[in-house]
Amino acid sequence: MTEIFLTPTQLRVAVVIERQHQPSRWEDWRFTLADVALDDGRFGDAPRVLRDDGQTAQFLFPGLPVELRRDEGEGYYLNLTSGAPVWFVMWRIGEDDPSRAWPERVTLSYNEAGRLLDAQERVDNRPLPAEVCAWLQGYTDDHYRPEPKKRRRPVSFVAPEQRD
Repeated sequence: MTEIFLTPTQLRVAVVIERQHQPSRWEDWRFTLADVALDDGRFGDAPRVLRDDGQTAQFLFPGLPVELRRDEGEGYYLNLTSGAPVWFVMWRIGEDDPSRAWPERVTLSYNEAGRLLDAQERVDNRPLPAEVCAWLQGYTDDHYRPEPKKRRRPVSFVAPEQRD
């Protein structure tokens, strides 16, 4: 393991959010999740502007924790078996200042991302690097076992009093 992995269950990331000024006549601002990068401490501790040309700006938010928890094992498994594992980033736009956006949480759990979306939060994703994929796979292999699929008997073979 390199210094990006703080513990066997935790690492830090930096998130880059891009802002466009008046991308259409119906929008004053548009935000997109530009990147998620492993943070080994070189980014510092404070958010900052990476570039701003008046039309497009990029903001860096370093030091966001990503922690693996046993109760999210199924969500990690679903992310890994999706065919394209990703970081899930929940982010918000300022109510008082709609020209400002920031990330609130980064997770690797498909289920946690789904719960955030169900709560009407903004969640976007970016591809997961191979070394983080391997780290997540190791954790998932050690702490999660998918439940075996149970065969359902066709209704015609179930007694009438036992049918739904």
